[in-house]
Amino acid sequence: MAVVVTRPQPEAARWAARLRERGHDTIVLPLLAIGPPLDPQPLRQAASALRDYRAVMFVSANAVQGFFALHPDFAGPRAWAPGPATRDALRAAGVPAAGIDAPADDAEQFDSESLWQQVGAQLHAGDRLLLVRGADAQGRSQGREWLAQQLAARGVVVDTVVAYRRALPAWGDEERAQAGRCAVDGSLWLFSSSEAGGNLAQLLPQQDWSQARALATHPRIAETVRALGFGTVQASRPGYEEVVASIESRR
Repeated sequence: MAVVVTRPQPEAARWAARLRERGHDTIVLPLLAIGPPLDPQPLRQAASALRDYRAVMFVSANAVQGFFALHPDFAGPRAWAPGPATRDALRAAGVPAAGIDAPADDAEQFDSESLWQQVGAQLHAGDRLLLVRGADAQGRSQGREWLAQQLAARGVVVDTVVAYRRALPAWGDEERAQAGRCAVDGSLWLFSSSEAGGNLAQLLPQQDWSQARALATHPRIAETVRALGFGTVQASRPGYEEVVASIESRR
């Protein structure tokens, strides 16, 4: 059984290497392409005004990497992370662990709702938060609005800035043929993004997925993959060890 890693590069290559170390055959078929923002100036301006904010919410590790690529210094506000990958990216960027807020390691899910349980009491009416997120290929800001809505209801001012772009990857005939084989040969597809599922539908619009198997790292992602027609879809917590345990339980 091969494991199909759909994360963007270079993250996909790192996951594939770690899985091979555990004895798993891997196939890398990225379903997202990550690039810099079309206009980096708003990000630079927001980063230069960090002390105006009580907290900065980074929606993903890509948001962290995009932010710190332009502004390596971070001082003043709290740094919010929705899960361990974003938290670890902040630590790698030099943010002290004591300055980072994230869901507990034993949280049922790693998402905005779990983060809110940790940070809901920090901000009050009149405070400001900077939301660092991604954009689509045209540079339009994209992402869930749930956390921003909770803050706005409390009277917190939320400023949004784009740190990276997500786009459809450039697949050639080889990638399309490989994906078609993996739809019917028992391979296990790993999904860590609902957008990746939508991109797969665009890349292979006529593919029958009824024989395909998938492992998704959040229930919402699992719902998206089921909607594509995958025959078997199960959910796992997103951490590497939890994903590996879920893969190995299906052998």
